[in-house]
Amino acid sequence: MKIILQKTVERLGDPGDVADVADGYARNFLIPRGLAVKAEKGTMRHAESLKRSHEAQIDARKGELETLAARLIQAPVVVRARAGEEGKLFGSVTASDIAEALSAQTGVPIDRRDVHLDEPIRSIGTHEVTVHLHHEVDPVIIVDVQPEA
Repeated sequence: MKIILQKTVERLGDPGDVADVADGYARNFLIPRGLAVKAEKGTMRHAESLKRSHEAQIDARKGELETLAARLIQAPVVVRARAGEEGKLFGSVTASDIAEALSAQTGVPIDRRDVHLDEPIRSIGTHEVTVHLHHEVDPVIIVDVQPEA
């Protein structure tokens, strides 16, 4: 069945996209939840307007996130943690800790799942961390881990 997406559906598309899906998936899941409508002649023009408005929203949001990325890159994020004499931490600094510090510094809520660490930070010093803000905006920020006083 051909459908027109009304909202973003993961692994299927964005608003205004025309997709071909199984009849049961469309009738039992997508259409009742308002995620899609059946593609017909009259709805195809509606699909084009949905696509244009979605792209305009994405472009506006991308611009906002690029300015946020520029702010994040400017200054290092300071995270304080308990450490021993040799600079090793008691525990580790995780993506959640970094997301909290970023949110406190910028005032913009950042989800811990958007902070990408290969492994938790276990030493004092500066570390590079990637933050995923948008599929085209992934700034690399500096995290400065300092011992608690």
